[in-house]
Amino acid sequence: MRTTALIAGILAACLLSCSAPDVQPSQSKYAALIVDGQSNHRIWPTTSQYLKTYLEETGMFTVDIATTPPAGEPLETYRPAFGDYDLVVSNYNGEPWGEGAMADFEAFVGEGGAFVSVHAANNAFPEWTAYNEMIGIGGWGDRTERHGPYVRLREGEFVRDHTPGIGGSHGIRHEFQIDIRDSEHPITRGLPLNWMHANDELYDRLRGPAKNLHVLATAFSTVESEGTGEHEPILMTIRYGEGRIFHTTLGHALVSQRCNGFITTFKRGAEWAVTGEVTQTVPSEFPTADAVSVRPEPQ
Repeated sequence: MRTTALIAGILAACLLSCSAPDVQPSQSKYAALIVDGQSNHRIWPTTSQYLKTYLEETGMFTVDIATTPPAGEPLETYRPAFGDYDLVVSNYNGEPWGEGAMADFEAFVGEGGAFVSVHAANNAFPEWTAYNEMIGIGGWGDRTERHGPYVRLREGEFVRDHTPGIGGSHGIRHEFQIDIRDSEHPITRGLPLNWMHANDELYDRLRGPAKNLHVLATAFSTVESEGTGEHEPILMTIRYGEGRIFHTTLGHALVSQRCNGFITTFKRGAEWAVTGEVTQTVPSEFPTADAVSVRPEPQ
C-alpha cells in the first residue's frame, strides 16, 4: 500500500508539472479532505492524487487525504474530523463506515459543508438514506426502484421515472459528447454548450431519491455503444440541508481523469460547493464540440 501511494504521488507530481493551470488564484485557502481507501477501481490511489493536484493548483485549497483500512478490516475507528474542513471529496466505494463517521458526515453536509462525489462514489452506501439524498442518484449496490426513480429528459424537462428496474449500468467505454443543460449555473457558465469527453464509462440507469437535484449536463447513451438510448445525467448539483453538493459521474480511467473537461468541471464544482460562486476562468485547452482535450500522460 505504501509503495502504491508513493508511486501515485510521483505520478501526480509529474502530472502537475506537465500543465500550467489556467485559473485565477484566490486569496482564501479552503481546507479540503479526500476520502478513499476502498474501491472497485484499482487505480484509486492515483485518482486521489490527481484530485488533490487539481484542487491545489487552483490556489484555493489545501488538501488532506483520509484513507480507510483495507476491505475486510474493521472500520469503526475510521472517523475523519469532517468539521475541520470546508470541502469533502469522495473517491470511495467500499464497505460501510462506522456509525460515528456516518453521523459526523451527515452533520457536516447538513450544517453547510461542501461535498463533491466523483464517479464510483455514487456506487457506495446503497442503504444509507442520507448519503443517497446527498448524491441524488446512484448506481449498483443492488439499487432498484425501491431506492428511487430514474431521472429522464422528456420534451426539454427533467422528470422522475418510476419504472421498475436496475440502478446503474454502462455500455462500452468510448469518447462521448457532453451537452450542457444549464448554461447559466456558475459551474457551467462560459463552457461550450457541447464538448467531447475522453474515453470513459457513460453511466446510465442511475436512480435514487433525486431530491433537490439539478441536472447541469447530460450525455446521450447510444444503443450502438450498448447504452440506453437516453440522455443520461452526467453533472449535477444537489442541496442537502444547508450543504451544497456537486456530483460528477465522469472519471473511470486515468485518461478520462486527465480530460480537460473533467478537470475543469471538477475544479469549478468544488469551488461552487464551498462558496456558491465560481471565479475560475475556462482554460484555453478546454475540449470542443469536435475534439477531446487530454493532459499528457505522466512520464
